[in-house]
Amino acid sequence: MAKTQSKLIKIKLTGSLIGASPAQRKIVTALGLRKLNQIVEHAPSATIMGMVNKVSHLVKVVEE
Repeated sequence: MAKTQSKLIKIKLTGSLIGASPAQRKIVTALGLRKLNQIVEHAPSATIMGMVNKVSHLVKVVEE
């Protein structure tokens, strides 16, 4: 069976984690983000989009 190429979204950490709650820090770390302005790629699943929604003030979905 051939795998279909699914569209990936790019998530960029735009806000500092200084002053963020421990839960928000865990979400950002689970997304794979460690440094400011770092970009990671994920498949747009419901889980990933829910995580992005929880920390929407710290991350940005980049369209490139």
